[in-house]
Amino acid sequence: MTKHAYPLLHTINHPEDLRKVPRAQLKTLADELRAYLLHSVAKTGGHLSSNLGTVELTVALHYVFSTPQDRLVWDVGHQTYPHKILTGRRDRMETLRQLGGLSGFPQRTESEFDAFGTAHSSTSISAALGMALAAKIKGEERHAVAIIGDGALTAGMAFEALNNAGVAEANLLVILNDNDMSISPPVGALNRYLAQLMSGQFYAAAKSVGKTVLKGAPPLFELAKRFEEHAKGMVVPATLFEKFGFNYVGPIDGHDLDSLIPTLENVRKLKGPQFLHVVTKKGQGYKLAEADPVAYHGPGKFDPAVGLQKPGLAGKTTFTQVFGQWLCDMAAADPRLVGITPAMREGSGMVEFEKRFPARYFDVGIAEQHAVTFAGGLAAEGLKPVVAIYSTFLQRAYDQLIHDVAIQNLPVVFALDRAGLVGADGATHAGAYDIPFLRCIPNVSVACPADENECRQLLSTAFAQAHPVAVRYPRGAGAGVAVLSGLEPLPFAKGEIRLQGSGIAILAFGTLLYPALQAANALGATVVNMRWAKPLDTELLLQVARSHRALVTVEEGVVMGGAGSAVTEALHAAGVLVPVLQLGLPDAFIEHGDPAKLLAMQGLDAAGIQASIERRFEAMLPPVERAA
Repeated sequence: MTKHAYPLLHTINHPEDLRKVPRAQLKTLADELRAYLLHSVAKTGGHLSSNLGTVELTVALHYVFSTPQDRLVWDVGHQTYPHKILTGRRDRMETLRQLGGLSGFPQRTESEFDAFGTAHSSTSISAALGMALAAKIKGEERHAVAIIGDGALTAGMAFEALNNAGVAEANLLVILNDNDMSISPPVGALNRYLAQLMSGQFYAAAKSVGKTVLKGAPPLFELAKRFEEHAKGMVVPATLFEKFGFNYVGPIDGHDLDSLIPTLENVRKLKGPQFLHVVTKKGQGYKLAEADPVAYHGPGKFDPAVGLQKPGLAGKTTFTQVFGQWLCDMAAADPRLVGITPAMREGSGMVEFEKRFPARYFDVGIAEQHAVTFAGGLAAEGLKPVVAIYSTFLQRAYDQLIHDVAIQNLPVVFALDRAGLVGADGATHAGAYDIPFLRCIPNVSVACPADENECRQLLSTAFAQAHPVAVRYPRGAGAGVAVLSGLEPLPFAKGEIRLQGSGIAILAFGTLLYPALQAANALGATVVNMRWAKPLDTELLLQVARSHRALVTVEEGVVMGGAGSAVTEALHAAGVLVPVLQLGLPDAFIEHGDPAKLLAMQGLDAAGIQASIERRFEAMLPPVERAA
């Protein structure tokens, strides 16, 4: 960062520095912050639209509140880049989402200003309420602020927290960062005036005294109450939040510091639960992102002067694209198919499906629990639901998966994108746990395709079953295998021997088949493409176990309770004693970084697999057949 390019921002190394800036210069600071943010994300990639929209709000919050003593909880945490820049991490932005660098989300171990880790949505109000009540119990004077997006507010957990907070008598401020609507100029000035008026102590005191005095005269009290609701009704979209027990303020323009700062200063002085409705625009200040905030939600590296370029035709087909095409093709072939996504239409590859089959497309918002039970209801009526959901997000609907789908043995297909390590998004988004948490549920099957074509085939297999089946596949492209156009399924619960060797057999689950083949070529080992983590192809497993001296299981998921554990359980049940080496992710959270590097660090690339086998089974390797 050059001092001359961002002269005012260059002086801000701590929010205390920000609070010394004259208010008249804050707009200049916000402009520099937005420009630096755009410059930084263009170099590293990351979340852009949401962060451009929170620049002024971030400046105002750190200007008014005494952070880190006052707690800020951001929801979802991908909108915290301006917060990171203003809290001492400005010069590390070039390391964003890279191995050993800054996280793309708030992280308590990274900074004292990150009060709570929020990489999954709709958790901020619960966490901030806990912090507010902790302060009350400990007798500490500090504020707790939850900043939640309108999309995150659709989740049931947010409303559970609102329901609790409204009666908890905590000094909690919930800020709704509403970036899906705008305020017209004529209304903006009136909003500013009334929002400041309604957030002032005089208004709060008058309202409280008025209610006390007028309660003795019910007709007058009712008249005053109606007048208050009528006055607010002119400028607010609903009084829903007051029904929860909050004092509602807004909406106000979230890009107008002259509105934000006085309103926050007034709200800060009030006691009890407060709700401030702030309207912002995704991509604010960068015309290309304003015009297409979805495309600029999480871009890779790009030139801000040019904008995003359409990818070339030479790139590999991703697993997400394979799923999207399969979904359209199967929907054309079977009118029972319906597609469901919890607010991940683009990420899950469902854009084309929505265009072609709008009546059979359902985006339920950030509501994973509802998505799963909703699918169960559709399946109970004879339809064939396909729930496109990231592996890490299915965790949020575990109870519904068990009670509403599995116990009733309903034929729901779960297309689990982002299985395994996901790279830059880190531990919070890694699909590391789906095999263990799925395979322990009766009636549920788990397929692990090794490549793009097998993914399409196993999706067809899953769709043909009369019980719940999950198909897990990673982010990005695979081995580059050509994808056939048909809808022919593979045999259910059957694997295959891909390479015949001797001595040692590597049992691969999923895309690690290909590095396993490389390792096996150097070791003279057999490689089995297992395809299914549940049910296992026990016939093939026992055949291989009885003809080899040792087995190695390889999976891009946690070892504890994973596919390798399923293998050892099956061998034990059959009374077959053979050494088994289980390779997979360790009992630790894997942070953000390049996926290939992360896999190599865990010993799950070809060299790592070979080295692990050599260390454990060197005496069993056939020396004659090993490559030079």
